[in-house]
Amino acid sequence: MDGTDALAAGRAAYGRGDWQGAYGALTRARETAELEAPDLALLGSAAWWVGRLHESLELTELAFRVLEVQGDVEGAARRALDLAVLWGNRGDVVVASGWLSRARRLLADRPEGATHGYLFYVEGALALARWDLDGLQRAADDTARVAERTHNLAVTALSLVLAGLSDLRSGRTATGFGQLDEAMLPVLAGRLDPEWAGEIYCTVIHACHQLGDLDRMRAWTRATERWCEQFQGEVVFSGICRVHRLQLLCAEGGWAAAEERIERSGTELEGRSDWAAAEAFYQLGEIRRLRGDQDGARTVYDRARTLGVDPQPGEALLLHAAGEGDVAWSRLSAALAGRDRLASAALLAPGVRIALDLGLVEEADAWCARLEETAEQFDSPGLRAWAAHARGAVQIARATPEDAVRSLETAAQKYRGLRCRHETAQVYELLAQAHRAMGRAAAADADRATALAIYRQLGAVPDVRRLDQSEAPGGLTDREREVLSCVASGMTNRQVARELFISEKTVGRHLANIFTKIGVPSRTAAAAWAHEHGVPRRRSA
Repeated sequence: MDGTDALAAGRAAYGRGDWQGAYGALTRARETAELEAPDLALLGSAAWWVGRLHESLELTELAFRVLEVQGDVEGAARRALDLAVLWGNRGDVVVASGWLSRARRLLADRPEGATHGYLFYVEGALALARWDLDGLQRAADDTARVAERTHNLAVTALSLVLAGLSDLRSGRTATGFGQLDEAMLPVLAGRLDPEWAGEIYCTVIHACHQLGDLDRMRAWTRATERWCEQFQGEVVFSGICRVHRLQLLCAEGGWAAAEERIERSGTELEGRSDWAAAEAFYQLGEIRRLRGDQDGARTVYDRARTLGVDPQPGEALLLHAAGEGDVAWSRLSAALAGRDRLASAALLAPGVRIALDLGLVEEADAWCARLEETAEQFDSPGLRAWAAHARGAVQIARATPEDAVRSLETAAQKYRGLRCRHETAQVYELLAQAHRAMGRAAAADADRATALAIYRQLGAVPDVRRLDQSEAPGGLTDREREVLSCVASGMTNRQVARELFISEKTVGRHLANIFTKIGVPSRTAAAAWAHEHGVPRRRSA
């Protein structure tokens, strides 16, 4: 095949979505002759689809420079915007912003056309990454203006995406999802370039995940998988879809099936779509944390952070499980800074749990109230479930178990609808506490048995250890048993703190939790309970 034939074959392969064939043929054509800028752009795009990101960036930048030298301002601006999206997907916002600025400069003196719509879309995407809601709304308005003026279907779809995201972030959830759903129509009809179509798919799915709307997330993940089937071979969006599918599988409790696959997916996406790789490693950390592999969880949380994702709230919960509750609370409080209301939601429920374990009931109540306000504003199933779950835990701490039962039954119903297995078990565990406080021993035993059965099915080793009375008397955590062991041996709070390398304040909080869990009023009674239930006395080192 000579250069001309290879060029024709490469263009044809690209047109039918055969990225591997397009990459091979266009590469052969380039070996025999210089490619024109449009063909360089096709080769750069094909390289990206087959996972050769560095080569894609180099080729797209070369196409940009050729077009700039030739005086094709519109073409050069489009390539600059392609580069902004490519760098943004890698998580390098600084370089992405640089290419956006270059496109903006090129288009500054040009009449407003379809390329400006792409420009405004990228501006909106970067504003959202900074949680700049005013900037997002301005970009949405600008893109809509271009769409109305040009009647360009692709720009119209992009304008609907930005408008939908702006509505979602402002709490207009139904309107926002309506616009995102409408944005998908030209995508499904094949009217957008594949890279931009994939960008829209990922944006919609991410929004569903953040709002806890798992049913909608399932539907759009299936739609994206069907869209990927039109392309020959494995493509980058296939890997991203796999991560979303595995996130859903984890919510449903398929941890064992997901663990190896999600690690492999994260590794394959690293350097191709770093944000998706980071999501995979964070989810892997959650699996390992919940199964009791603290070192393994810590390792992949660090990988997620390296790729630009703060691994919260998982890392804070890991610290808390290791007995570093004060540090966990501080990390989670710091992570909230600068986030908008929706982005904060996923941190608030774990924060309530940590605060309650530390004895910070007022702080837990305040965080719960913030979560309830967010759930009220955004009205999504996941947020409603998180809020009811958190409120039930606070009500138990405030000794209003009747109210707690009502809140927790609401949470359980919503979690079952979302197919969230671990959260359902957590709610049953709290229901057991509430029913026991009401004197309903039989109901409490049934709830506890349900929670324990789910934990065992999931392989949630720390939860089983905590709840199974044959392994963990009184439902005490490992750290609480250590504190009780020290108290049973006659140590003061100061001596316990020195023995366990924690603060006296933390010792006091653990003791308060111990007294509540085992139903005793004093250290002497706690020591007697420890002897009765086989908790050994600790010998000082």
